[in-house]
Amino acid sequence: MSDIALDRLDDPTALIEFDPSEMLRAVATSGSQVRASLTAARETSLTALALDTRPRAIVVTGMGGSGISGDVLAAVTAATGSIPMIVHRGYGLPGWVGAADLVMAVSCSGSTAETLSAAVEAARRGARLVGVGTADTPLDLHCRSQNGVFVPITKQLAPRSSLWALVVPLLVVTARAGLLELGPDDGDLDETAARLDTIASVCRPDRESYVNPAKSLAAELVGSLPVFWGSGEVGPVAALRASCQLAENAKMPALWGALPEAHHNQSVTFDGALAASAADDDLFRDRVDDPEPFGLHLALIRDDAADELAAQRADASAEVARNRGIAVSVIVSEGRSAIERLASLIGLLDYTSVYLGLVQGVDPTPIAPIDELKARLQD
Repeated sequence: MSDIALDRLDDPTALIEFDPSEMLRAVATSGSQVRASLTAARETSLTALALDTRPRAIVVTGMGGSGISGDVLAAVTAATGSIPMIVHRGYGLPGWVGAADLVMAVSCSGSTAETLSAAVEAARRGARLVGVGTADTPLDLHCRSQNGVFVPITKQLAPRSSLWALVVPLLVVTARAGLLELGPDDGDLDETAARLDTIASVCRPDRESYVNPAKSLAAELVGSLPVFWGSGEVGPVAALRASCQLAENAKMPALWGALPEAHHNQSVTFDGALAASAADDDLFRDRVDDPEPFGLHLALIRDDAADELAAQRADASAEVARNRGIAVSVIVSEGRSAIERLASLIGLLDYTSVYLGLVQGVDPTPIAPIDELKARLQD
């Protein structure tokens, strides 16, 4: 990547030019999304869900930027949860879902075909049903007409930039069912909102690269194939989120994996065609006019401060990659609760994905292939 392209990161005029729909502004609303959706969830009557009786399982159904909310819920409840939390992406529902279960249907638009079909099936089977999305939409109308519950949210530009608006109602409902601890007066969510506000300040567009961690990480990753590996309790879902955000905001591919599983398969790519060890080994060749080689860049997303085994895995990952000439970046979670630590990772990586698009002259907002696929399927 040329110096001219990298200079865009610190050029406010260029950032505005390539971000006409203001995706950076949408990402900056993350903290306020938490607060607004917490208020909406508190103001919604949950009586119809009969949460005094514990469900057998919770199934979150959603697609794309809405579906990731289920992965967030599953991650923050994994260590202490007493029932299964399942994320379902697709039409209908798994065959085992029934009247003993709670189905959370998440659609930012309120009209996602797959999610609507799952909500219809949940009602047919007598499952408890809660919907999350934009008000006065097919999902809203269906949930209310089937003795379910609907929590309205305020959409921010696109589903992928509305994550926190979508996930907070899921956390609140789960907490009210006694399956998640959010602290007195939902204090964990207040701390999460504050953490996201801090990230928005530190990563804002007018803050230069050398003091802006999102711009710095974008500069490290540009021109490579990022490999996001997550460790610890919430690192893996942050890695998944990062790969999805790079696809939509930067229009570039990325791999993602979870430790320790990634050690048993993806690590072999360190000796493949995109690894530095596979480069031309002619030490005497003149490289002045050679383009920078395209290859892997390992980004370790670490949430392993309290997990010695996970920390050892992450340390070993970095060492093995560097020994093969593969660049390594490290992102470490911060915060007290699982949801705040996850927010510290996702907040930074969301900004990074937008800056990665902008530094390459890509408008982060349009999703033309997705729109075309939807149109073709409606024909």
